Amino acid sequence: MDLLGTILAPFKWLVSAMLAGFHDGFSAVGMPPASGWTWTLAIIGLVLVIRAALIPVFLKQVNVQQRMRRLQPDLKKLQEKYEGKTDPLSRQAMAQEQMALYKAHGTNPFSACLPLLIQMPFFFALFQMLSGISAAAGQGEAVGAMSPEQVAQFDESTIFGAPLSASLLHGGGGSQLSVWILSIAMILAMTASQLITQRQIMARSLSGEAVATPLMGPQKVLLYSLPVVFGVGGIVFPIGVLIYWTTTNLWTMGQQFAVRWDRMGP
Repeated sequence: MDLLGTILAPFKWLVSAMLAGFHDGFSAVGMPPASGWTWTLAIIGLVLVIRAALIPVFLKQVNVQQRMRRLQPDLKKLQEKYEGKTDPLSRQAMAQEQMALYKAHGTNPFSACLPLLIQMPFFFALFQMLSGISAAAGQGEAVGAMSPEQVAQFDESTIFGAPLSASLLHGGGGSQLSVWILSIAMILAMTASQLITQRQIMARSLSGEAVATPLMGPQKVLLYSLPVVFGVGGIVFPIGVLIYWTTTNLWTMGQQFAVRWDRMGP
């Protein structure tokens, strides 16, 4: 097992255990064990568990974003102080003063990415699981906490004629047209929801004037590059992974809409 596989091993076991648990629960209430909709609901259940566990992180992020908004007048003064100064020493001094302001206010512009970073091991664990599930099913092997029978059921499961383990680039059985249509639709949904959530985070953290300042350049590049990365990478993501990430984006959108930032204290 390579280093990445070793690191992801416990996450793969947790992900597979939660998927198996939700699958068994939905099967127990009468849903077909091999149905793609049963496994889709299991994936959604996985998202709900992970995102619910991240609620304390989200609430901390809310406080940081509030501090970022209160910091905007100071950042604007800093920009005006160094306006027109493009020499390396001035840019370095401005960056140092900017970081000092962040430290003094107990905030960090990159904190908006924290929930995303925490989720990444689970995301890659699910990606590895679903990418290799057809091979495991063919050999009658278990995958983590999923029994060989569950692995075979997942491998056979489809929604709208497309296997959950199939991807746009690699196919994966079933109707290839269905795989293409569903994959493209899910990639577009994932990318659009990712972009909306990043715009929400930026808007909640910064005023309109602050977003336009050069000081926010690196943060804007980071936040807005993520939808592009996921959109391009989506061609290799199994449909089950696309469902996972679209669902987690929808959760984030719901959180952003639900929270009343101006009513919450620091």
